[in-house]
Amino acid sequence: MPSQPVRSVRRTVRVAAPAHVVYGMLADAPRWPVLLPSYVHVERMDFDGAGETLLAWEFQDGRVRSSRLRRTLRPQAHRVDFEQDDPAWPGDTVAGSWSVEPDGAERSLVTLWQQTPNAPANAPAGPDGLDADTAGRLARLREAAERWDRLDELLLAFEERMRVEGPAELVYDFLYRVEDWPELLPHVDGSSVREDRPGTQVVVLDTAAAGAGFTAGPDDGAAGFETVRLCFPHAGRIVFKETAPPAPLTAHSGEWSLVPDESGLTVVCAHRVLLGEEPLEAALGAGALPVDARRQVRERLGRESRQTLRLVKWHAESPVRRLRQGRGGSRR
Repeated sequence: MPSQPVRSVRRTVRVAAPAHVVYGMLADAPRWPVLLPSYVHVERMDFDGAGETLLAWEFQDGRVRSSRLRRTLRPQAHRVDFEQDDPAWPGDTVAGSWSVEPDGAERSLVTLWQQTPNAPANAPAGPDGLDADTAGRLARLREAAERWDRLDELLLAFEERMRVEGPAELVYDFLYRVEDWPELLPHVDGSSVREDRPGTQVVVLDTAAAGAGFTAGPDDGAAGFETVRLCFPHAGRIVFKETAPPAPLTAHSGEWSLVPDESGLTVVCAHRVLLGEEPLEAALGAGALPVDARRQVRERLGRESRQTLRLVKWHAESPVRRLRQGRGGSRR
C-alpha cells in the first residue's frame, strides 16, 4: 500500500523578547485567551509537572472550534512538544513543537513545526491550511510577547460577586438566556444569539456607546459587540470572550461561575483585560494615561457586572420570597 501523504511546515520568526519570557507564554496555556486573539478558553484537564492535557476553544472565520492538546513541557530546553486533534481534518492529529532559542539578551528565535498525516498532497495553503495556520500562530505569539516589559501595566484582572439565597437553576437560567437581557439590563439595548450547537453561543449585544465604550458625546449611538460564550451548565459556569472589544481594550475575557453553599450560592463574574497601546487620548480624552484606562475599565465593567448581579439576585430570590409568603399566609 502506498504510504499516507504527510504535510509538514516549519517556520521561524525573530521576537523582541527574552527566550524565558516567550517560553513562559507558551507554557501558560490558560492565559492564552487574554494574550492570543483566536483563543476563547483553555481548560487544563490534567498536569503532572511535565505532561498535560488541554481542551482549547478557538474562534476563527466566524466559527468556534474545539480541540484536545497533549503537551510535554521542556523548560530547560525552552521547548513544548504537542499533539492536537485537529478539527480541520477530523480523525487526524497534528503533531508539532514550539522551540525558543536566545538571540541576544532580549531577543529570541521562535520556531513552530507542525505535521499532519492524510492531508491532500496538493492542498493549497489557503486560509485554513497548515502553512497559514503556522504563520498566523507565530505572528500572534510575537505580537503578544513583544509587550513583555509592559504587561504588568496592560493586564488587569478583577471580579465582582454577590450572595444569592435562591436556587442555582434560576441563576444559571438568567445568565444563559442572554437574548432576554435587553428587557432586563439597563446597559443592553438589543441582542442576537447564534447557537450552532448546544452550549456554544455567538452573541451580539447592542449597548449605548457611552456604556460600552469610553467616550461620550452628542453623536453617540448604539454599538454591537460580539461575544463568544461557552456554557457548562453542570459545572455552573459560562466562559466568555469579546471578539473585538472597544478601545482602549485589546482583549477581554472572563467567566460567570456559581459557587454553592448550604443555604444558597455566590455568583462570581471574573474579568481579564489586556489594554491596548494605541494613543489613549482617542478613547479617553486628552492627556489620558494607562492608569486612567485601568481605572475607567475597572469602573465600567464592574458597574455593568453589578447591574447584572443585582438582577440575577432578584430573579432567583423572588420565587423563594413568594413561596415563603404563601406558606406564612396559609398558617394564619
